Amino acid sequence: MSLSPTSHLLLTAAQLGQLLISTRKRHKLTQAAVATRVGLSQNRISYLESHADEISVKQLLSWCSALELELQLGERDTSTASSSVEW
Repeated sequence: MSLSPTSHLLLTAAQLGQLLISTRKRHKLTQAAVATRVGLSQNRISYLESHADEISVKQLLSWCSALELELQLGERDTSTASSSVEW
């Protein structure tokens, strides 16, 4: 199954949690499978998907690797009139 690359602008921890959930499901992975890859328990993965503000940088990088995600940081474009993000 080939997945086309997609970028998402994340401004909140809740958006990060939703992205982790949707990507996990798109890859047809269970929380237990992700937990094994990240080195956490299934219960912890479940909790962190709903409380993404508690994910450490180390955990996030491992999680991104497990889900074939790439983490990019950059300066925010403040020239746009609206700062809202639509999903």
